[in-house]
Amino acid sequence: MLPIFLIVAVDVLGLTIMIPLLPFYAEKLGASPLQVGMLISAYAVCQLFSGPLLGRASDKTGRKPMLILSQIGTFIGFIITAFATTLPVLLLARAIDGATAGNLSLAQAYISDVTEPDQRAKSFGVIGIAFGLGFMIGPAISGFLAKYDYRYPIFAAAALSALSILATSLLLPSAKPGSGAASGPGGKRLSLFEWSEYLAFFKRPDLSVRLLQFLAFAFSFAMFTSGLPLFCERRLTWNGVPFGPSQLGYAWAAAGFLGIFLQGPALGRLVKRYGESALNRTGFGGYVAGYALLAFTHTVPMLAVVTVVSAVGGLVRPTLTSLITKTSSPEEQGVVLGLTQSLTSISQIAAPALTGVLVQAGLLTGWGLIASAVACIGMLLASRAHTPEPVTAS
Repeated sequence: MLPIFLIVAVDVLGLTIMIPLLPFYAEKLGASPLQVGMLISAYAVCQLFSGPLLGRASDKTGRKPMLILSQIGTFIGFIITAFATTLPVLLLARAIDGATAGNLSLAQAYISDVTEPDQRAKSFGVIGIAFGLGFMIGPAISGFLAKYDYRYPIFAAAALSALSILATSLLLPSAKPGSGAASGPGGKRLSLFEWSEYLAFFKRPDLSVRLLQFLAFAFSFAMFTSGLPLFCERRLTWNGVPFGPSQLGYAWAAAGFLGIFLQGPALGRLVKRYGESALNRTGFGGYVAGYALLAFTHTVPMLAVVTVVSAVGGLVRPTLTSLITKTSSPEEQGVVLGLTQSLTSISQIAAPALTGVLVQAGLLTGWGLIASAVACIGMLLASRAHTPEPVTAS
């Protein structure tokens, strides 16, 4: 688990350097809020088409080669972004990064390959810790370097991406799908256009409610991450100056610190005491309250309160991913994890575009309330679902 943790942490670090910066970088090149949203959506469109292809290839060749390919694409995307002088070039950079984006889903598949079902929530928590570290350190780096030049954080992200490629090549053991103790996700990976096969999973009551929960989580979170920079720029000031990448970077860093606290070693103990389903519901409640409070935020102290409340939502990803894998048989888990990645891509296509429309129209309060309402749907679905028993191979 240590190599996969290091790899995901470095990858997320590069990603989180870009999250608070990209909207401001695009605006500097002349983008409107709607165009900022479309830039983010372009990445997800490419990811939607390429994700199943990378997943299917990893089922045949192993996770490691495809993970390296994905990381190389991220590195190239960062380099092009750093030297972009027009919006079309920036769009090209996002498309290249999206076309090879599969780091997280491949890392999840690797973890599921080599862990037992009763250890998966704790193991997926490793990704949560990596996200927490990334969101704590990456935005802080971005905020510090952006004070000097918007390109400096991007160069830092590219350097971290190159380091991640080296870490995967040198540190990560090769593991064939299904070869681990848990007989992780094997079988075929569906292509994007096998809609009838995908729909079959939504016809299974226990699994469909979890997948719909994941869609609610992914959509509301995509609205939040894509809209927060533009929201803070228009609502908040620091020393009389509108929020920029530096201030937003430090706010993200604080959220990342809280994420580490919730998704660190304590997660395993919390799961044993309260169960994954209860923690999943609690996490959704954190998002519902946090996004709703954000809608009415006009001061920096209020933003701090929102950060603390929303951090509880960090419980959703590891617990929900574990519950989804337990609701499917080992030979289906590759397909199901790939399906969650497709749901993420769909969310990241629609949510930033919707966010861009709302921000451009000045509907900042509506943006926060819609994100909260979508998260509330996830919370209601979580209340309906029951804790699954691990499904065994037939």
